[in-house]
Amino acid sequence: VQLQASGGGLVQAGDSLRLSCTASGRTFSSYFMGWFRQAPGKEREFAAVISRTGGNSYYADSVKGRFTISRLNTKNTLYLQMSSLKPEDTAVYYCAASTTSWGFTLDEYNYWGQGTQVTVSS
Repeated sequence: VQLQASGGGLVQAGDSLRLSCTASGRTFSSYFMGWFRQAPGKEREFAAVISRTGGNSYYADSVKGRFTISRLNTKNTLYLQMSSLKPEDTAVYYCAASTTSWGFTLDEYNYWGQGTQVTVSS
């Protein structure tokens, strides 16, 4: 599967932003999907994951209550709705697909998008 993330940009603290990730190739609904992020000088970290049907999701503590992951399998698209953004949310955001795992770690994912930059100014 090929993944293409989009929707990043420069926003102010407290603003909202929605990221999208479109998939092509193998059946989108067969993958667990996740969002990760990588801040400057830091390792890539888990943000959120969603089940194949979209019925279940899980969030890192740092984004819980502010971010919402969702998917529309009929459009092969994954979303990350981000609200109450903080400067510490500044990072490159990556979408990823896993064939087998409800994963929180990078090595559980088989495919990665190219990333989209989110910058939150104070």
